[in-house]
Amino acid sequence: QVQLVESGGGLVQAGGSLRLSCAASRSIFTINAGWYRQAPGKPRDLVATINSGGSTNYADSVKGRFTISRDNAKNLVYLQMNSLKPEDTAVYYCKGGIRRDYWGKGIPVTVSE
Repeated sequence: QVQLVESGGGLVQAGGSLRLSCAASRSIFTINAGWYRQAPGKPRDLVATINSGGSTNYADSVKGRFTISRDNAKNLVYLQMNSLKPEDTAVYYCKGGIRRDYWGKGIPVTVSE
């Protein structure tokens, strides 16, 4: 089994910053990697992706505030979150894969008013 473990979540005040990390048990982020989030009572939505060439895409709601990056040698993908808003409160999931997708278990992020 491929294991993905997220870290770096927690509670932060509005306007603050957090950096999420996702560590994989083998190299799975070189071709496809992304972050998704799910708020209570809402569907899981795409937050950010990075492709094999390093091109990134962001949801409109986070563009200009969040940055996705990776370290292929360390099997890590990051999500730097700045200027956090209460609307960003959700469980965040990392995803990676080459021929198929693998998902982390999710990590909660709570942004207070």
